[in-house]
Amino acid sequence: MPTRIVCAPMAGGPSTPELAAAVGAAGGLGTLAAGYLSADRFAADLARTRALTDRPFAANLFVGGPAAARAQAVADYAERLRPLAAELGVTPGEPYPEEDADDDDFAAKLDVVVLARPALVSFAFGLPPSAAVARCHDAGIPVAITVTDERQALAAAARGADALIAQGWEAGGHRGGLDPDDTEGATGRLALLPLLARVRASVDLPLLAAGGIADGAGVAAVLAAGASAAVVGTAFLRTPEAGTSPVHRAALTSGRQTVVSRAFTGRLARGLDNAFTRDHGSHAPAAYPQVHRITAPLRAEGRRRGDPELVNLWAGQAAALSRDVPAGTLVAEWHAQAQQALATARSTLAPPL
Repeated sequence: MPTRIVCAPMAGGPSTPELAAAVGAAGGLGTLAAGYLSADRFAADLARTRALTDRPFAANLFVGGPAAARAQAVADYAERLRPLAAELGVTPGEPYPEEDADDDDFAAKLDVVVLARPALVSFAFGLPPSAAVARCHDAGIPVAITVTDERQALAAAARGADALIAQGWEAGGHRGGLDPDDTEGATGRLALLPLLARVRASVDLPLLAAGGIADGAGVAAVLAAGASAAVVGTAFLRTPEAGTSPVHRAALTSGRQTVVSRAFTGRLARGLDNAFTRDHGSHAPAAYPQVHRITAPLRAEGRRRGDPELVNLWAGQAAALSRDVPAGTLVAEWHAQAQQALATARSTLAPPL
């Protein structure tokens, strides 16, 4: 990974084989997101990526079962959204389907990963079972686990992680750490640089830094802070290779600020502010995936209409820096910018007395 740039997994559409291949061709590490896909579709995406590139790429899986949701709070939220759903001509989704898939078909997707043997498998939303880590290791696949504080880092190291993805508060999309959303703030919602320092002081594992990185200077900053690589997500959303929806692409150029809310899925996630987050964010219970299921028909209708006020517009704090440029071009630019930034920083340091 000569450029030390990793494309973040972006479930729900933006992660595509074409994006993973383009990032890899430029010397970075592309990632395929398994989240919300069927196991068969995930396997097809891995095969497609393998056909597009001979470069290494990674895969990402969601971990964990359902949140210990308060049934009444979930029901109340569904009722709150019913008038809006009626206006849109849809019905809120069923939060508790008879055939529950709260683990995102984890076992089947793990089978797919072990068979495909990507260069790295990363896990978010929880600690993977010890048996899952062992299966990846037996297949020669290194394991990375997403953490948002040093306590989680210690737990991930004890589970057998080969690397950690340190996700700062600036990052777009879901908070990917081990804790459920209603307790995640226990040790503070750490920005990326303090998080790197605290995790680096706690565990001796390679760190992949995620959160608010959108240019070469950001890459250089996290490398100087001790990370082995920079994980970039939002800055790839407008690339032609990404599967980002048209309404999401357009919103990234609108000048909207980002907010962290559980309005769309019941799990804290950073996205561009819109009417849905303003109207419902303070009412949504910490109940993933139940809230995710409830809002799914509304979000789908919002995308169909191209209405940014109804759609989850995941984006990090540096969203304004995203560009409609091929992914490989961005990786090459960031590599050159990072080299220049590190050289400039080195030249400004006075020799020790």
